[in-house]
Amino acid sequence: MLQYLQEIFPLLESAFWLTLKISFLGILNALILGLIISLTIFFKIPLLAPISNAFVAFFRNTPLLLHLFFLYFGLPRMFGILLSFETTALLGLSLLGAAYMAEAFKGGIAQIASSQLESGKAIGLNRLQIARYIVIPQALSYSIPALGANAIFLFKETSVFTAIAGTDITTVVINLISNVGHTNENLTLLVVAYAIVIIPFTLLLSQLERRLRYAEFGA
Repeated sequence: MLQYLQEIFPLLESAFWLTLKISFLGILNALILGLIISLTIFFKIPLLAPISNAFVAFFRNTPLLLHLFFLYFGLPRMFGILLSFETTALLGLSLLGAAYMAEAFKGGIAQIASSQLESGKAIGLNRLQIARYIVIPQALSYSIPALGANAIFLFKETSVFTAIAGTDITTVVINLISNVGHTNENLTLLVVAYAIVIIPFTLLLSQLERRLRYAEFGA
């Protein structure tokens, strides 16, 4: 086992860091886009609000696999747009994540006392100022549990990338099993790769939730 691990470690290391990179950037994009979407819905911005609602409904009710197939195989055939594996994976994860993050932010915004929003309007704050000083800080705090759960979900979804034959950790492990065997060893390494990211993040998230549980904003 040790000798085999030494032989494949460079390949696994490269695949692991690529998976981590795509996950981090995808989650970051999802947070930013999800926040923007939730704000357009909350403030009922003409044209953008219904588009945002449709976006959330579509991506929350369709699988990542479908998005990846369309981006990787559909775009070249239909429009001649050829995307690399990394771009396809990042775009697919970002779009899926944005829909889930938007719902999480919407839940956080819903917990903000309406009196605070009315007070903001009363002192002359515009929508942008209300979003910046009242909505976003509290929505972030209230949404942390859901946002963290979504981040874990998105990281686990990277295993679907194997459907487009990339160089992510899951695809590399599957290829190793097909080519050289060692099924138990390879699957164990795959589990460990995901666990060393998910378990510490889950523990960190739990501690953060406990700290924020007693923090309250004025009602």
